[in-house]
Amino acid sequence: MISSTDLPDVIPVFPLPGALLLPRSRLPLHLFEPRYLAMLDDVLKTSNRLIGMVQPYEGPDGAGKLHAIGCAGKVTAFSETEDGRYMITLSGASRFRISEEVEGFTPYRRCKINWDGFCRDLGPVEKDASFDRSAFMDALGRYLTEHGLSTDWESLGEAEDELLINSLSMLCPFEPEDKQALLEAPSLTTRRETLTTLIEFALRGGSGEEVMQ
Repeated sequence: MISSTDLPDVIPVFPLPGALLLPRSRLPLHLFEPRYLAMLDDVLKTSNRLIGMVQPYEGPDGAGKLHAIGCAGKVTAFSETEDGRYMITLSGASRFRISEEVEGFTPYRRCKINWDGFCRDLGPVEKDASFDRSAFMDALGRYLTEHGLSTDWESLGEAEDELLINSLSMLCPFEPEDKQALLEAPSLTTRRETLTTLIEFALRGGSGEEVMQ
């Protein structure tokens, strides 16, 4: 586990729409663009091996903007394919807030970041004392059926609260803004409440954008 003393002030960021990383969760990524291959090469030379996952969005002027809050993950596994691409796994370390983007000579984006306010991310696994798992799993089953999705129900049933809620937050096909809302939830309970709202609204035929407005 990464400690607060291992967290740097500047990290490379990977803006990927809809890709959500949460603390203590794992995200597989496929890198093939030259700028991100260069990013990985540089990251593997650092002691912390951190990459920041951030949701991008288009600003009023059409410029590519970054949401203020992202989540840093440590490269814990990587393998190279025969044609020079990489498959990597990021293990979620902590969320962060972007202070400013750093100008430089790297082909990828880097940001100066602040880790304050996310101390629980570096702590133990969170619990959700008010979680009604039975009602939640019923709604989830209907949601997956309507979307033609399948899952390993036995594994879900045995998963701890945090693993269940975070995994579904990352895997369900929500809109990028909905993923951002799940990321910014201050606790596991509020993330579960947000996730439940998104699932129930989808079952009523609505869109997540309307929920988050």
